[in-house]
Amino acid sequence: MAPSLSSDTQIPPANILENRALDRSAVEHLSKSGLPHKLVDCVLEEADLSRLTLDGWVFESCNVKQGKFTGAKLNSTLWSSCKGGLADFTGCDLSESRIEGCDFNNSTFRGTTLTGAQFDRCKLTGANLSEAKTLNLTFSETRLADARLPGLSFRKSRLNGLDFQMADLKKCDFHDAIFQDCSLRDANLADCRFEGADLRGADLGGIRLLNAKQFKGATISRDQAGQLLAELGLKVR
Repeated sequence: MAPSLSSDTQIPPANILENRALDRSAVEHLSKSGLPHKLVDCVLEEADLSRLTLDGWVFESCNVKQGKFTGAKLNSTLWSSCKGGLADFTGCDLSESRIEGCDFNNSTFRGTTLTGAQFDRCKLTGANLSEAKTLNLTFSETRLADARLPGLSFRKSRLNGLDFQMADLKKCDFHDAIFQDCSLRDANLADCRFEGADLRGADLGGIRLLNAKQFKGATISRDQAGQLLAELGLKVR
C-alpha cells in the first residue's frame, strides 16, 4: 500500500512524488508552491480535488478512479498510463493537455474545456463529453464506444483508430474528415454532416440510412454501399 502524505509532511526539494497516497489536503498543500508537480504511481482514488489549480502538473501511472476534479484548473497537464474510471472532470479546464494511454471509462467531461487537448491510445468507453468546449481537440487510437459526444466537430480531421461503436454522435460535424481504421458500427448519427468525408476506412455496420442526404458528398467503397443498401432490404448484384 502506498504510504500516505499529509499536509504537514516535508515536501522533497524536487517536485516529483512517487508511490504516495494523496488526499485533498495533501494536494492542496503541494499546489500552494505555485509550481507544477509530477506524481508517479500515486493513489488519488476518490480524492476530491475540485476547484484546485494544478496547471502543468504531470500524472504518471496514477490511480484517480472516481476522483473529483470538478471546476479544477488543469491547463497543460500531462496524464500518462493513469487509471481513472468514473472520474469527474465536469466543468474543469484541460486546455492544451495530453492524455496518453489512460483508462477513463465512464468518466464525465461534461462542460469541460478541452481546447487543444489530445487523447492518444485511451479508453473512454461510456465517457460523457456533452457540452464540452472542444476547439482543436484531437483523438488517436482511442476507444469511444458508448461515449456521448453530441455536437462535437471533427471537421477536416484525420481520424485514426477510433472506435465510435454505439456512441452518441448526434449533430457531429465530419465535414472533410478522413477515417482510418475506425468504427461507426451502430452509432447514433442523427443529423451528422459528412460532406467531403472519406468513410472508406470506417466500419459502417448497423447504420441505417434514415436520411441518406447526410451522406451526400461522402466517399464510401462499393462494399460499404452494398452494406448500407442491405440495411434497406435491397440486394446488390
